[in-house]
Amino acid sequence: MELKSKEVESVYKATVDDSGKVVLKKKSKIRRGSKARATGSNFELKVRKDLQKKDWIVDKWTNNIDLENGALHPAKRKYNPFSKVMAIGTGFPDFICFQKMGKFYKIIGVEVKINGALSKIEKKKCKFYLKNKIFNEILVAKKKKIGNRVFVEYINFSEIEKRMR
Repeated sequence: MELKSKEVESVYKATVDDSGKVVLKKKSKIRRGSKARATGSNFELKVRKDLQKKDWIVDKWTNNIDLENGALHPAKRKYNPFSKVMAIGTGFPDFICFQKMGKFYKIIGVEVKINGALSKIEKKKCKFYLKNKIFNEILVAKKKKIGNRVFVEYINFSEIEKRMR
């Protein structure tokens, strides 16, 4: 008579980082991270469509700032070896938007955040963009849920800057 024991599914997944060290990650956190990325990219698409409905010309901003040197440079592209995909949109802010105002264009930057909170570094980057007049204004797109419907709420960075210390 053979005894069969139940196979217990592993709670952790072993991965190897860039330096060659084995890193154990919880599978539940891996699932949560992939859901968060999917939710974020879906909301980013919703923001883009909303801006286009409001007659803005929207494009992905592919530059970033080196705060130490105070210089604008192309954002690094991220490569995912498992899906063989190169992620292009890694700049800050997420979008650059144009709107014709008479003979001139109004140029704004839009950063998409589901919770509407910017990190300390992102706030410094926003200040740099506004101080050097790269953008006329920077909006933070925030998710606003009313019942089962999701709406986009735009917060001007100047309002966030007033609340800062």
